[in-house]
Amino acid sequence: MEQKTYRTSEAARLIGVHPNTVRLYEDLKLISPPKRRANGYRVFTDLHLEQLRLARTALQVEVLQNGLRKQAVEIIKTAAAGDLVKAKALTKAYLQAICREQNNAEEAIKSVRELLSGAQPTDHAPLRRREAAEYLGISMDTLRNWELNGLLSVKRRQNGYRVYTAEDLRRLKIIRSLRCANYSLSAILRLLGALSLDPNADIRTAIDTPDQGDDIIAVCDKLLTSLARAGENARMMCARLEKMEHLF
Repeated sequence: MEQKTYRTSEAARLIGVHPNTVRLYEDLKLISPPKRRANGYRVFTDLHLEQLRLARTALQVEVLQNGLRKQAVEIIKTAAAGDLVKAKALTKAYLQAICREQNNAEEAIKSVRELLSGAQPTDHAPLRRREAAEYLGISMDTLRNWELNGLLSVKRRQNGYRVYTAEDLRRLKIIRSLRCANYSLSAILRLLGALSLDPNADIRTAIDTPDQGDDIIAVCDKLLTSLARAGENARMMCARLEKMEHLF
């Protein structure tokens, strides 16, 4: 079908980006190479506009866990290369991966609630670091990293050895559950801080709401929110790929 044509500045205006962004997407192979006029000006079509919209939709949400960002980029590049059948299959797999991450995130919150609902932790003889790591099924380096990042403050015996109490082990189980679901260390620290002030604090709100003073990395701490938005955007990507098929 015959398509309208646009110059770089026109395509950028219609998408709502700077012309340099359009050129960057071309360089990164996120859109197919546009034809050029004799004077060297690029000529974009309606198909390019849909490719740009697909890229903007896919990259709108910063989801970094378990290679989701990489999957989104692969979808964009596959569509730009013209293989829409594969792009649609990749998008379906991408949406399924997002759903799995959402389930993991929700299961972690459920696990934390269950751990906290048991009132006082069951009696457990104090463990040394190696014993605690083995008990939790994590490496000693992981345990050391959590301590260095302020998630846990461990007491020492007179001989200098760290010992982990029953309360420490419950706290570590909470950290382990949340890390397995890809919550960031800063999000977990924020939750633990909230729980220390109020044992009945809302887990979902505390873990998914960065402080106003946090830096730009905190945007990625909104795991529940970002995954929900990523799911919505993945469904929009499916619709854009459907529309693209009619432009070939």
